[in-house]
Parts: sequence; C-alpha cells; structure tokens
Amino acid sequence: MGSDALDALKQRALHEAERIAEALVFASSEPVAEKLISGKLPDDTPVRMVMERLAERYAARGINLVRVGDAWAFRTAADLGFLIRRDETEARKLSRAGLEVLSTIAYHQPVTRAEIEDVRGVATSKGTLDVLLETGWVRMRGRRRSPGRPVTYGTTVAFLDHFGLEDLRDLPGMDELKGAGLLSGRVPSNFQPPLSSSGDEFGEDEDPITQLDLEELGLLTPMGEAED
Repeated sequence: MGSDALDALKQRALHEAERIAEALVFASSEPVAEKLISGKLPDDTPVRMVMERLAERYAARGINLVRVGDAWAFRTAADLGFLIRRDETEARKLSRAGLEVLSTIAYHQPVTRAEIEDVRGVATSKGTLDVLLETGWVRMRGRRRSPGRPVTYGTTVAFLDHFGLEDLRDLPGMDELKGAGLLSGRVPSNFQPPLSSSGDEFGEDEDPITQLDLEELGLLTPMGEAED
C-alpha cells in the first residue's frame, strides 16, 4: 500500500475519531473528561490531537469547543454571549464573604477552614462554606495530616467551567477578579497562583477523604448512604 493510501486511511480514522468525540461532548450537559473520550476511541488514538483538531473546526462558529481542566465542553462563542444572557437564569449571587472564601480557596487550595480564616483575617461561618459546596464550585478534597485532621477544600471543574478557565493557572490577576466581582476590595493582596494545573494532586500532608471520613463528618450514615 502506497504512502498516499496510508495517509488517506489515517485521515479517515482521525475524522471518525473526531465524529465520536463530537457526539460524546454534544450529548453531555457537563464537560466530558478527556479520559472518558479516550476510552471510547480506538486504541492508540491521539485524543488530545483529535480534540484540538475538533476545536479548530469550531473556532469560528457560534459555539466553540473549549477545554475545561481535563475535560471538554461546547460553549457559546464569547462574542455572542450577549444574545442569550438575558434568557439565562442568574445563579444566586454570593455574599461578600462567599466571594472572599471562594477566592481564597481558588488561590490557596488545598486549604483548610482555619487557613481560610488566617488569609481573610476573620472567622468563616459553616454556612458560607455550605453555600459554596451547594453551588458545586467548591468540594471537600482531603484531610490535612495535622492535629484534628481538618478538611481541605478545593475548586471543581464546574468552577473552571463557570468562569471560563481551562485550568487553575489561567486564574486572572487581582484587578481582573475585582472587576468581575469575584473578589471584594477587602481581600488581602497576598494571593499566590496555584502550583498545579488541575488542583487534584494530593500534597505530602494531605490524605483523600474516605467513607469513614464522610461518616465522621455526618455526610454519610453508618450504612454508607448519603444523608438527605
């Protein structure tokens, strides 16, 4: 078989892989993990190249294929967002305290409640953290290996998706955050960019949350069922 024929076969295989990936992302209301997409494609398919080729195809359209952390999603093109914004249901606005806590978690994760309070200089109510957990932008990610084994908090893929970020390294500077309403003027200016691109890696002083931890925290019954 000649080289032209081989190239044609490779292009056909890539095109078919793009079609499969496109269908998977289109059918999902949430960002689709690249790992999941890879599992649906033939072995040895270069999934990142497939997704980037597909993203290029949508770059000039009314919807774009965007990377969100280690996942992909279709989103309205940024310059057309004003056309549908009026029809969107506004998410509940966070209080000033909620914005400050969210920002502290985003820039310092993994972070405990005590560490959040140290950054802000004021106490953090459980209600504020509960609201952030309910939005889906923040999650309990582990427990610190220190006395009392406090819970550590981090952001989620939904946080990246909502604020249009590919990964944590794309978090904007202080002035941009304040302009977007994500930071209030009272937040200290000593934030440091996250060191990891996904925020999923556990540190040497951090353990993942287990079922026993969830039961201890009152999030699961002893039988392993979630509390209502």
